[in-house]
Amino acid sequence: MAASNSRRARAARRRQRRVASVVNDLTAAQWSAIQAAWQGCAYCGAPDGPMQRDCVMAISRGGRYTIDNVVPACASCNASKCNDEVTGWLRRKRLDERAFLERYVRIRADLLAGDLEEAT
Repeated sequence: MAASNSRRARAARRRQRRVASVVNDLTAAQWSAIQAAWQGCAYCGAPDGPMQRDCVMAISRGGRYTIDNVVPACASCNASKCNDEVTGWLRRKRLDERAFLERYVRIRADLLAGDLEEAT
């Protein structure tokens, strides 16, 4: 029992270091805009329930918490995806990979264009 607590504590510290070492500039306003654009889970489409921030490219794989890498995910999809590569995970779950990628590119472009307009 103590070993697993110790292992968990080490894993938590590693994750904290990874998160702290990357650019994390997602604001509350940006997160609200992302949620409004997707209107539910980006992966399965579940419309209700609290959405969690999920990095399309996991932090452990070089991703970051920024407007162009974060999508809303239901707890089930977020836990299932973990730090997997998104397209492989979508295939394994038999979710529509093409629809997700097309929508992701479109929403990402719209959000980035809106974000740039607000900055000027």
